[in-house]
Amino acid sequence: MSYPERGEVWLIDLGLTAKVRPCVIVSTRIGDSDRALVTVVPHTTSTRGTRFEAVVPAHFLRSGAFDAQGIVTVPPVRAVRRLGALTSQQLSAVEAALCLWLSLPYGAPEP
Repeated sequence: MSYPERGEVWLIDLGLTAKVRPCVIVSTRIGDSDRALVTVVPHTTSTRGTRFEAVVPAHFLRSGAFDAQGIVTVPPVRAVRRLGALTSQQLSAVEAALCLWLSLPYGAPEP
């Protein structure tokens, strides 16, 4: 099994109530001593037009948005199948919504 990478969109099993849905990987690659977890932002077709939604059209997704309010961390075994990858511009839109939701400065330098 390949490991989900940042910016890729995977079908992720989010559990019984949240279903299996497309999610973009927003966490970084892990090392050997790190916990095997990935942080994802789920995609929804039931948009509400909130400021925490990032609408990023992609040929492998139905019309909708990535909802930063639904951020979740799961083990990579929950990753069912890779659907594709976002462009850097599309990933930036998701990151902006995520930073807004978490009240983090957008564009902060990486450590």
